[in-house]
Parts: sequence; C-alpha cells; structure tokens
Amino acid sequence: MRDAAVEAYPYAIAATNAYTGDDDLFVDLGSRLVPLERLPIAEEDADKGFGYELFTHYAPGTADDPTREPIARILAFRGTDFDGFTDIFYGTLRNDQIEIAVDTYEAEAARFDDDIPWVVVGHSLGGALATEVSIEYPTVRAYMFNTSPFYGGDGMTNDMRRTVINERGEVLRRFAQRTAPAADVYTLNCGPENDSFTKHRIRLLADCLIWIAAYEDDEAGDLIQGQAGTDMPIRKPMVECGPADKPHPGTERMPNATCVHQSRLPKADSDD
Repeated sequence: MRDAAVEAYPYAIAATNAYTGDDDLFVDLGSRLVPLERLPIAEEDADKGFGYELFTHYAPGTADDPTREPIARILAFRGTDFDGFTDIFYGTLRNDQIEIAVDTYEAEAARFDDDIPWVVVGHSLGGALATEVSIEYPTVRAYMFNTSPFYGGDGMTNDMRRTVINERGEVLRRFAQRTAPAADVYTLNCGPENDSFTKHRIRLLADCLIWIAAYEDDEAGDLIQGQAGTDMPIRKPMVECGPADKPHPGTERMPNATCVHQSRLPKADSDD
C-alpha cells in the first residue's frame, strides 16, 4: 500500500485540484506537480457541468532543477458537484460529459508535440471520465479515486493500465450496483468513523495517501509541512494512533510498538 501511495499521491492532488474554486484545494502542490494552462472550456460544455485541469508531473527533485525529467502530462477531470442536478443528468444519466471528456483529451493531446506520456485522473464522476479515455486510448494511464461505476465502454479494455483507490464504505461503494472498471484496486480505511458521504470526499482520501507515502517519500513529508500553515493542512488519518495534531514521524522514524485500536469498551466498563 505504501508503494501504491507513493506512486498515486501526486495524481490524487491533481484530482482534488480539478475542483476549481472549491475551498479545500491544495495550496502547496509540492515539487512534482506544475499546473499548465488548459484550453478554454466551451460554454455549452461548462453548462453541462464539465471541468478539468492540466498538470505536468516531474520526477523527484527540487522545483528549480533544470535537469528534472517530466514523467507525465496529467489531465484531471472534475467530479460531481452536488450543488445541482447538472452533473448527474449529463454525466451519469446521459453520456454528454463522456463524449466531451474524450474530445477534450484529443484536443489537448494534439497541442503538445512531444513524447511525454499522458495520464488521466479523476474522482467520482471524474473517475468515470478517466475510465472512458483509457478505454478509447489504450496508451493512456488512468488513476481513479472513489470512482463512479457509471462509464459506458468495456471495463476490461486497458485494465492493466488503470489504478483505482477507494475509501472503504464510501457512498458509491455502498449504493452503486454496476461493476467498477477492471483495474488494480486498493481499498483504504482512512476515516472509519466518518459517514459514507464524508468518506467519498477526494481531499480526505488524498490527505491519507500523502500521509502514507510520507513514510517512504521525503517529498510527501515536505508537502505535509508545506500545507501546515494553510487553512487546509494535511490531516492525520483517523485510523492512525495518536492525537489529531500528531506530527508525521517521517522516513527516519524510530521503530515503535504496534498500534492497536480498541473498537469498543469491554462490557464491564461500558457504563463508565
């Protein structure tokens, strides 16, 4: 799981910041992600709820290192905005956003004359859009977070180049009856006390992945420190022992005793 977290956390940050204008975005993207200017979104597409952002993902190293190699170009699709019915209608009940997403990938890929591989990412509905692009274009890698199962293509196509990371018990896992796309799937239990709708939030899942990755990856630890002075610090997952403000021990941690959670009090002490 730590290896998967180190690999996936930059994509979780990109999926979070695809929700342009929300109040829980990452202020500090770390040294690996650099935002790119995207194409304008057509008014008729925006009216159907579609949104996305672009990033370049660089190899580990300092942001001012001119020798750093780009690993991927990331197209991050925005997921469902529950302020209205628009995304549900055009993204789930109909295929409008799916068609827009594929067209958008084609338009963005045509802008860049280089060999940098493309990665599509998304949370919730954004994950379904990323699935569709990966089905249409098998060279494209996809990372999805708490992904929606409401995609339209063959979920087995390009299954070896998709990774899905879900929070245990989040709302789409509870109520969605359709099979999720074939992929490498990781299920986390970062917030066991949260309700299923809170568990669905991408920011909480991204925070958890960064926290896990920081046990192996110094740059993830730097992100925790960099975000600490903002209005939205990276929070320790509930499932890890210690107070909510516990500092991350980092990659040079000393060995310690196994942390054991007690789910409920013994019956004899239940009235205390």
